[in-house]
Amino acid sequence: MTARGAAGRCPPTTWLGPGLLLICLLVSRSIAKEVSVHCSHTIREGHLELLQQLIDSQMETSCQIAYEFVDQEQLEDPVCYIKKAFFLVQDIMEDTMRFKDNTPNAIAMRGLQELFVELQSCFTKDYKDHDKACVRTFHETPLQLLEKIKNVFNETKNLLENDWNIFSKNCNNSFAKCSSQGHERQHSGSSDSQLPVFVFRLLVPSIILVLLAVGGLLFYRRRRRSHGEPQTLDFPLGHPEGSPLTQDEGRQVELPV
Repeated sequence: MTARGAAGRCPPTTWLGPGLLLICLLVSRSIAKEVSVHCSHTIREGHLELLQQLIDSQMETSCQIAYEFVDQEQLEDPVCYIKKAFFLVQDIMEDTMRFKDNTPNAIAMRGLQELFVELQSCFTKDYKDHDKACVRTFHETPLQLLEKIKNVFNETKNLLENDWNIFSKNCNNSFAKCSSQGHERQHSGSSDSQLPVFVFRLLVPSIILVLLAVGGLLFYRRRRRSHGEPQTLDFPLGHPEGSPLTQDEGRQVELPV
């Protein structure tokens, strides 16, 4: 093949590369647009109504259940709080909150669990090394738990409507701060728990020493009295005058003790 012939026939790669790149950009843009629409409108008012249905059907009781949830006092960032709470709520719905099969509450719970599956693409789980960070055990009634879950859903809905990509935020630094605070609290808690033990160990020997000292003093005084000198007692005699017994009215009688 001559040089001219070679130049006249362009290899397919000269136009295939840019074409594929353009197609990929269009597809990715289309996918991003679909994801943004999906995340912004996934949580609807119907889902919040399902949660309200669960709340209204609960019996008022003082019985409490234990569950793990985000400690908002440690995690003040609202985005990171919801991001952490989202996966914890999913665990609570699967493990803690269970209703009898085929009841209205069970059907509502199944619909909320399906919602979680749809929402997972809107969240990035970036705290693998801080799974227990910012989390503590709560003891609350089922009603209080459901109200807390509804607040999480409502806040998630508002944040996604404002920014569909908001939960791609990296919260590792916030979670790491919670971990350090947890270690400090644990250390201070252990110090506080050791303080009563220290006081007890110091106080008990002191009390024993005081009791021994008082007991020894009482024993010494009693022993001294029992070995003391004989005491002399004066007995005034009131006999008639002239009686033989009145001759020694002032006599002293010495009695052994």
